[in-house]
Amino acid sequence: MLAPELKNQIKRLWNKFWEGGIANPLTAIEQISYLIFMRRLEDMDLVHKKAAERRNEKYISIYKGQENCRWSYWINMPAEEMLTHVRDKVFPFIKILKGEDGEFSKAMKDAVFMIPKPSLLQESVRLIDELNITQQNQDTQGDIYEYLLSELQTSGKNGQFRTPRHIIRMMVELVNPVLGDRICDPACGTGGFLINAYQHILKENTSPDVLEYDEDGVPHHLVGDKITDKKQRTFLKERALHGFDFDTTMVRIALMNAILHGIDKPDIQYKDTLSKGYEEKEKYEIVLANPPFKGNIDKGDISDRLKLKTTKTELLFLNLFEEIMVVGGKCGVIVPDGVLFGSSNAHKEARQRLVEDNELQGIIKMPSGVFKPYAGVSTAIIIFAKGGKTDKVWFYDMQADGYSLDDKRTKTPDKNDIPDIIKKWNTRDRKKTPGKGEKWFWVDAKEIKENKYDLSISRYKPVVYEEVSYDSPRAQLKRIKILNQEIIQCLSELEEII
Repeated sequence: MLAPELKNQIKRLWNKFWEGGIANPLTAIEQISYLIFMRRLEDMDLVHKKAAERRNEKYISIYKGQENCRWSYWINMPAEEMLTHVRDKVFPFIKILKGEDGEFSKAMKDAVFMIPKPSLLQESVRLIDELNITQQNQDTQGDIYEYLLSELQTSGKNGQFRTPRHIIRMMVELVNPVLGDRICDPACGTGGFLINAYQHILKENTSPDVLEYDEDGVPHHLVGDKITDKKQRTFLKERALHGFDFDTTMVRIALMNAILHGIDKPDIQYKDTLSKGYEEKEKYEIVLANPPFKGNIDKGDISDRLKLKTTKTELLFLNLFEEIMVVGGKCGVIVPDGVLFGSSNAHKEARQRLVEDNELQGIIKMPSGVFKPYAGVSTAIIIFAKGGKTDKVWFYDMQADGYSLDDKRTKTPDKNDIPDIIKKWNTRDRKKTPGKGEKWFWVDAKEIKENKYDLSISRYKPVVYEEVSYDSPRAQLKRIKILNQEIIQCLSELEEII
């Protein structure tokens, strides 16, 4: 979460927009996003230039021929001049940043710069500059959006919650996308899964002596110097990552986020992937997602390809993932607990499909506080591969994620199961049984079938009986006699006082 002082600065920025006449919270978020994008764009241009130099590659600045669009060029302009320059020069520049035919330009086509007052722009620019976003850790932009969204007081109406970045990183590690994979998030929000998948691939292809890790264990200097094949590098930056969302604001934010992380041509589109208008099939090797929970979709809008007889989005998305993955493709998805044990025919069929038609590999039960302060919903991670056969399923009972499970979500480094989850997942062996105190265990597919495909961890979690030793009756009787003597002594002393 944001440090208190950083959060206060964001709150001040939010209040400035409110006082400046932009009362619609979603509009404020979008306008703030544009300014953040303008600020980080110049910083990231410099980062990409240095990375290219380390690879001995020629780098062409995105500002070539448009030097007056750099943040550093106009930040100290007088208020009136700044508003005119940003509205008429800088904003049109970022709208066609990746070419007029690219997905970014399509998404930005109807975008409007709506900051009406010179004083509001000048003060907002000053506050954003003071945030030193690029100097913060890589999660800061996402944290800013999360905090802004929390101000809406509507977060979660459709089951939409920003996935904590440490949970995303864990899921990416478990699914382990590799160079050459086509990766999709059909409900991408701000693009966290796609960006972290991209960074994971870069990390795996960056020389260890180049990498640096921050205090949270997040790698930096992801130059991908081991990717020497130009076609592979182009594929990673232009054709590997695909996202969809039915919220135009989220699409714009995700596109800006992706570009700032070095993804040259992000394919992030405005589309309802559960609807008849989405027709992709058997295209992706990797699917990573945290789709909307507990939502419902109009029955007439649901794609005919989805066979589950339900309008519940959390079940339909599971069906969709099967459809869009190639055989052997792997999926990591967050689901509400109800998916694991729900009693409706659709719930049972969804779980049966996971076990019978796919290789259900793992279920990780997460504590209910992971999504606080926005929701106390209890969730789990499902990992499965399309096709194949389910023999055994690996379960893990996560009890801590490195943060307190209350609304404050303060760091608790001594209480964090994530490193253990990743380690045990990567070294899992079907022949091994867990030792004392372990939080993982295997369950045979046969047992799951016998339990009507119930996937709740409580159904299978081994009960650990601890041996309790008691003193012998003779020793207990001796202790009682001594206690009685002490009571009699106390009563005698009390009588003397009275």
